[in-house]
Amino acid sequence: MRDFSEKLNSLPKSFGVYLMLDESRQIIYVGKAKNLRNRIKQYFNASTSKTQKTLQLVDKIDDFRYILTSSELEALILENNLIKEHQPKYNILLKDDKTYPYIKIDLKSDFPALEITRHLKKDGCKYFGPYMVGISATAVLELLQSAFSVRNCKGNFRTLKNRRECLNYHIDRCPAPCVGKITADDYKTRIKKVISFLNGDDRELKEVLELKMKNASDNLDFELALTYRDSLETLNKISRKQMINFPNNLNIDTFAFATNGLVGVINYLVLRGGKVLGSENYLVNEAGNLQDILSNYIVQFYEINPIIASEIVLPEQLAFAKELKSYLESKKGSKVDIIAPKAGLKFALMKMASDNATEHLQNSLAKIVSKDTLTRVASEKLAEALDIKTPLRRLECYDISNISGTDKVASMVVFINGSPYNKMYRRFKIKTVVGIDDFACMKEVIKRRTAQLNSEDNSFSDIPDLIVIDGGKGQLSSAYDIIKDLNINIIGLAKREEEVFVPNRSDPIILTKNSPELSLLQRIRDEAHRFAITYHRTLRLDRQTKSNLLNIEGIGKTKARALLTHFKRLENIINATPEDIQKVDGFGKNIAKVVYEYFEDERQELRGLK
Repeated sequence: MRDFSEKLNSLPKSFGVYLMLDESRQIIYVGKAKNLRNRIKQYFNASTSKTQKTLQLVDKIDDFRYILTSSELEALILENNLIKEHQPKYNILLKDDKTYPYIKIDLKSDFPALEITRHLKKDGCKYFGPYMVGISATAVLELLQSAFSVRNCKGNFRTLKNRRECLNYHIDRCPAPCVGKITADDYKTRIKKVISFLNGDDRELKEVLELKMKNASDNLDFELALTYRDSLETLNKISRKQMINFPNNLNIDTFAFATNGLVGVINYLVLRGGKVLGSENYLVNEAGNLQDILSNYIVQFYEINPIIASEIVLPEQLAFAKELKSYLESKKGSKVDIIAPKAGLKFALMKMASDNATEHLQNSLAKIVSKDTLTRVASEKLAEALDIKTPLRRLECYDISNISGTDKVASMVVFINGSPYNKMYRRFKIKTVVGIDDFACMKEVIKRRTAQLNSEDNSFSDIPDLIVIDGGKGQLSSAYDIIKDLNINIIGLAKREEEVFVPNRSDPIILTKNSPELSLLQRIRDEAHRFAITYHRTLRLDRQTKSNLLNIEGIGKTKARALLTHFKRLENIINATPEDIQKVDGFGKNIAKVVYEYFEDERQELRGLK
């Protein structure tokens, strides 16, 4: 490790963000500090206590940089932005798809439906949740329908009018507002009861279910009575999960942390309306102290799951608690308290979350270490087999997809530290190649990709440690012609024998079957193929839709896509009878007849009659 004494002593004592770099100039860690000199010095001070993971980080540091900010809040936000942009190896980086189910109620509607969604919007609707491991959103929805009989049908309510009441009306699970069986005022009374339960008051729901069960039994409808009994048992299960009786006005998000110094677990526990809705564990394999890890996690978590509780409970107060509070309040639009309780009910809640984190860490430790080791070994062994001296942190793989030279596309997938990073995936329409020529297609794609090495889009500006081409010598040669002066490592992976080709070498490298390094290459190659095929199918479907179906009177994009989704192929639509076409959603007798008659000539051609 280099001697940083002189550089450390010249550091400012103001707040800002620092970036740790390895010997290949890659950013491997981003942190924030109220005092940059004191904070950065701690990494290189032998007397400062460090976790094993932080020691691994320090061993990799070849240089560091810093950015001064105008405030501590700006440092908090800049740190998060830099982590997302550079995906440093030793920082937490949450996936964008890590969302949870919520129950959504649109109070702007006269007859709101209950809906389960993972997509939260600022649309004036009420969202209740999140529901995770412990309590199912579907089970809660079933419970509410059973007790209060409110609709859960999708779509605009106006489009449902003038239909006959559906089965749900006849089994007392919907009051059929679509055919005028209930007034808007009476329906809203039911919705108020639903909201009361979702806010933590389950007394009326229990009374309603018990009364419905008794009435069904009195009327000798024992099957219906059993349904209400099952709903009561579900309610009792939810109640039994509450090990502590919290006031029903409490809405708290709790974050706890457990670690063995190398790996750790963050437990997120949700309390809404005094009820524990569940908890989730997140495996942590990052460097930094507890405060850095928790603050990074919380900021990223609420970007993906934007409903913020009025109170956040932590195991200890954070150095950036004031700035985190300000940041979250600006997102929530109302007050957020961040506390580290030492006693009482909230301390009991924290202990529950801590116990969950500790248990999950103990149960998962072997798996965590195994996965980390496998990924590291795979990258190291691949670099060794290819005689590459630098770490293989960022891998990119490219694949071409077309049928008979039409709708030619290419995919670019990115793996960071051995795992797919979907946010950086890119796809290309081939622009310059006529007919079937995969070599020319690959050449065009690599040329377009490398032309953007100075782009502001870090999907392209980050230089790959290795490019993998799906194909053999020909595809590799085409791509290598473009990058041979750029000092970027490149290989081709031929699918049939899984041979690895490298530039300027005639014979392939044969990797051991089922080895970690070959498995890594196969995973990224298969992902590139999947991504390319998906894009190709989308384009082909769109082309077929535009060139054929959109010419039919009364058929727009929505109906055209519904036809293709139902029949899969254009040929199947051509051969379909009017009765077959009427089975497609949105197609009545008249429009089905129009579609059928439009394809009369094509049917005769297919039958050889013309």
